[in-house]
Amino acid sequence: MTIRLDDRQRFDWLRLARTEGVGPMTFRGLINRFGGARAALEALPALAARRGRPLVLPQESEIEAEFRMAEHLGARLVGYGEADYPRLLREIDAPPPVLAIKGNLACLAKPMIGIVGSRNASALGRKIAGALAADLAAAGYVIVSGLARGIDAEAHRASLGTGTIGVLAGGLDRPYPPEHADLADAISEQGLIVSERPFGLAPRGRDFPRRNRVISGLSLGVIVVEAARRSGSLITARMANEQGREVFAVPGSPLDPRAEGTNDLIREGAMLIANARDVITALQPREGLPPRLPGLFAEAGSGESDLFDEWDEMTDGTDAELLPSGLMLSDAPPDNPPDLRSRVLAALSFSPIEFDALLRLADAPQAELRATLFELEMENLIERHPGNRLSRL
Repeated sequence: MTIRLDDRQRFDWLRLARTEGVGPMTFRGLINRFGGARAALEALPALAARRGRPLVLPQESEIEAEFRMAEHLGARLVGYGEADYPRLLREIDAPPPVLAIKGNLACLAKPMIGIVGSRNASALGRKIAGALAADLAAAGYVIVSGLARGIDAEAHRASLGTGTIGVLAGGLDRPYPPEHADLADAISEQGLIVSERPFGLAPRGRDFPRRNRVISGLSLGVIVVEAARRSGSLITARMANEQGREVFAVPGSPLDPRAEGTNDLIREGAMLIANARDVITALQPREGLPPRLPGLFAEAGSGESDLFDEWDEMTDGTDAELLPSGLMLSDAPPDNPPDLRSRVLAALSFSPIEFDALLRLADAPQAELRATLFELEMENLIERHPGNRLSRL
């Protein structure tokens, strides 16, 4: 089912979606019960008061500001069910009512695969993620990830030339981490950046699981490359499984905490993969299948009892941190970069990696890197292997 919103309807949809306490499932119930966003907005204050849940609708000026910001950034606000809304994302249980998107919409017509993993990734993990992304992109897949440090960034960079999709936890104008602002701009040139959150919002911890469900919802399957236990990447894998997507995992050393989560996934039934061919072979039977779930707004709701009963694990009920949309990223305090010794130890894992690969990741003069490696070797923290390769001890 495809719909087309006019400007007034789109305005009302966004205002309803931005109302505190109205998550995706409650949005659905309100639209179904009242037949449209305008009628739902008019009925909402009285309905909420009868249930002892007073609420304040966003001011129209706030919604107007979002539309101005979208125009300023060259972005679009797309409602669920419109032609440019991602097809697979429509299938999940609670799709975002409105998405802000910027970039090349042609990416949405291609099959998508998510790649996620550790922010503190090893050099080998980054190499594997980059190779998977590049090979899958060459085979015609669009790579979806969360623009985070480590595995996410490596997957995005390896697929920039063919189109990649970055899903943001905050507003479309607030890429996180701040140093990935240039990467977000590069992605939007040939791929897409996507967010369901308001412009100007700097992400908090609770916004990342919300983002993760969009990553998995866009994708036919999700690949996890290095993930510790209790990590955000495992949340993405769980959501992918709940959404009926394939879950793939790259095995790692049992001695490396960054591989504990991926190894657990394999034990629990995720598909072990070694290369892009494994992924493509597993996904081919799924491509071209019809949507699993019926249209989101297929019929009216049964009554008021189920409204406002949505359990939203992605919010704790506190106000979101909205920052002025005009605030430049340079205004945010940068993280203190780790020293070379720390960068080297973080990059190395128990699986050997070539010196040249470590040199690229360390981003340091060769002589300085060799001196640091010598010190670490003397302290029995690293080990050298044939072929000028190194690993942690």
